[in-house]
Amino acid sequence: MIDLPIIDDYEALFVNNTPLLDTRAPIEFSRGAFPNAQHAPLMTDDEREQIGTCYQNIGKEAALELGRQLVSGQVKEQRLDAWMAFFKDNPHGILYCFRGGLRSQITQRWIFEHSETAYPRIKGGYKAMRRYLINELESLSEKLNFVVVGGQTGAGKTLLLNRLNNSVDLEGLANHRGSAFGNDVDPQPTQINFENALAIELIKNKQQAFIALEDEGTNIGTIHIPDALKLNTQTSKLVVLKASVDERIALSLKTYVADMHDKYCALDTRFGFQNFANYWRESLGKIRKRLGGVRHQELAKILEDALSRYHSSGGSVLFLPIIETLLVDYYDPMYAYQINNKKDRIVFEGRADEIIDFLEGSKFSL
Repeated sequence: MIDLPIIDDYEALFVNNTPLLDTRAPIEFSRGAFPNAQHAPLMTDDEREQIGTCYQNIGKEAALELGRQLVSGQVKEQRLDAWMAFFKDNPHGILYCFRGGLRSQITQRWIFEHSETAYPRIKGGYKAMRRYLINELESLSEKLNFVVVGGQTGAGKTLLLNRLNNSVDLEGLANHRGSAFGNDVDPQPTQINFENALAIELIKNKQQAFIALEDEGTNIGTIHIPDALKLNTQTSKLVVLKASVDERIALSLKTYVADMHDKYCALDTRFGFQNFANYWRESLGKIRKRLGGVRHQELAKILEDALSRYHSSGGSVLFLPIIETLLVDYYDPMYAYQINNKKDRIVFEGRADEIIDFLEGSKFSL
């Protein structure tokens, strides 16, 4: 039997954004996956459970025979079609299962028998790649140089990071903007998926003199920042982005009203506005205790008027007072307290263009 190719250069796979065919069962894929992975399982969850039970109770040969029975005929053809569609779109793709064992070997062999093309599989499978990323995440989080970007809510820190070549957008990876209003229309990734994506970004940027990150707390929504990374950034140099209140209000209005409304309506044309309105109500409710009952009631009334006007005419002007109140009276005092505890780490303060010139200039050094 011909020896089919096996790949074990995990760094190259991730740095080159190699398309990956994940043949694990759906339940395995849902627990954790890689950014460039497409799921096309060899077995369903039920089939995997049946075969696993057979293996434990009777033995390997009986489990293999059961597998051949369950995945045969039209079922096998459908799964082959899915795999071939993947490789048609991704001729340089690579396949894997959980441990790089029987499932990926069977998939690889069936594809070869069907197409006479020897697509490679990954040595050690998902488990080996995940272990590699965990080790790299820990190691790089400890030894890389980071520059932390701080600034008041609405100053445009994410926009600044996106203009830098050597940055990692933690909130983008976590799909959350890091505040009570930070939810997006799509759910956050699993912790494993976040860690996988973060490790890959650090690997890609590890040759940079430094990596710029936004100043974050311990968590971004439901996502926990890895302890090693948090510990490193707590002593990293800090640059502070400056923006006027009017600029911050305008950006917040676009981000949390116009953009969020458009996202919800694009996702659900029937209930989009209702979901958008609930997003605002629920987000405001998250900070009810900190606001205090009276102020929360006042802002809730303003919010309902703003939502009514926005729904009827598209006018967002009534959101301005609630956004200004939240920025100036709620978020700014918290920011002032936090930044005061970090003032010894501040190496530069300025507007976006000034920070970019500073970080890219010869005067900045670690």
